[in-house]
Amino acid sequence: MPQIPPEQLVRAISDAIAASGYVGNLASPVRQHPRRFLVVGQNVQTVISVYAWTLTFGGRPALAAEYRIQMTSVQSPLPMATDGPTILVGYEPILNLFAGFDLARHRTFTTGSPSVQIDINSLGRAEVEGLSFHRKSNAEIAIGIRPDMFMAYAMNAAVLHRLGRDAKVLNLLNQAVHTPAAPPPMPALSAERKRLVSEVSLLTREAAFRRRIIFAYGDRCAVTRVQLRLIDAAHILPVGATGSTDDVQNGIALSPTYHRAFDAGLIYLNENFEMRLNEGRLLALQNLNIAGGIERFREPLGQIFLPPDAKQRPSPDFIRRANRFRQIVPH
Repeated sequence: MPQIPPEQLVRAISDAIAASGYVGNLASPVRQHPRRFLVVGQNVQTVISVYAWTLTFGGRPALAAEYRIQMTSVQSPLPMATDGPTILVGYEPILNLFAGFDLARHRTFTTGSPSVQIDINSLGRAEVEGLSFHRKSNAEIAIGIRPDMFMAYAMNAAVLHRLGRDAKVLNLLNQAVHTPAAPPPMPALSAERKRLVSEVSLLTREAAFRRRIIFAYGDRCAVTRVQLRLIDAAHILPVGATGSTDDVQNGIALSPTYHRAFDAGLIYLNENFEMRLNEGRLLALQNLNIAGGIERFREPLGQIFLPPDAKQRPSPDFIRRANRFRQIVPH
C-alpha cells in the first residue's frame, strides 16, 4: 500500500472524529505537521494535534505482518501543542484502522526518516474490540484504533502508552476491551491505574452501544429521518437509572437536538412508538418566555422510524420505566 494523498489522510481523521460522536474541523494546512483539528462534542471543546502518516508494509520478508509509518517532512524534536492532546498515528486505508504510537518515545529522533512499527494482526483486533494493545519487543505499547474510538484514544493517549507498559495494566486493558460489559477485577492497582482501566472499559462499552444503535437505525434519526453523520445513540431508560442496560432495545438513534430534548424530558416516546411533546415541560418554557421555535421543532414528531428488525425495536418495558423515571404521563 503506497502513501495516500494528504487530503485523503486528513479526511480519514475527520471521519474518525465524526464516527466518535464529535465534530472536528481542520484548523491548519493539509500538509502541515501536525494537523490541528478543532473538536467539539458533548461537554468537550478542544484542539487535537495529529502527527499522521500512512501505514505501509515494513518491507522485511521475514516480518510479513510488520507495518510501519515513516515520519517524513518533520524535524526532531516534534513540537508539542499546549492547548490540547498531541498524538502520533498511522492509518491503514484498506482496513480503515489507525495505529497509535507512544509520542514520548518518538518525539526525538536521529536525522532521516524514522519509522515506527506495528504488527498488522494486532491492529486488526481493533476492528472487533475498538482498541487493541500490543507490547512490542522494545516494550513500547502500540495501540490499534477503530475510527469510532479515535477520540477515546486521543484524549487518553499519553496515559495509555505510559501505564500500558505495566504488564498487569496491559493485561487488564486487553480484558476490558474484550469483555467491556464485565470490567475486570483490579486488586493491588494504584488509583490512577484503576481509573484508566475503568475508563477504557466504559468507553469501549459506550462505543459498542453506539455502533449497535446506529446500525439498527440505518444511521438515521428516528424522529427526523436525517442521516448526514449527525446521529447520536440515546438510552431510553437513562444510564444510572435502575435497570438501565446497553441492550439495543433500550436505545434509539436521535439527532443531537432531539437527543438533548429526549434526555431533558421535553419529548418522550410512548408504547405506540410515537415521539410526543411533553406539554408540561413546554408550559414551563413558555412561562420563562424561551419557547421560541417550538412549532418547527414539533413538526417531525409522531410515529418514529423503526429498525426493520423487530428484535431491535424499543422495548415497551424500557419505555414505561423511562417515562416513570422522568415523571412523564403519556397522552
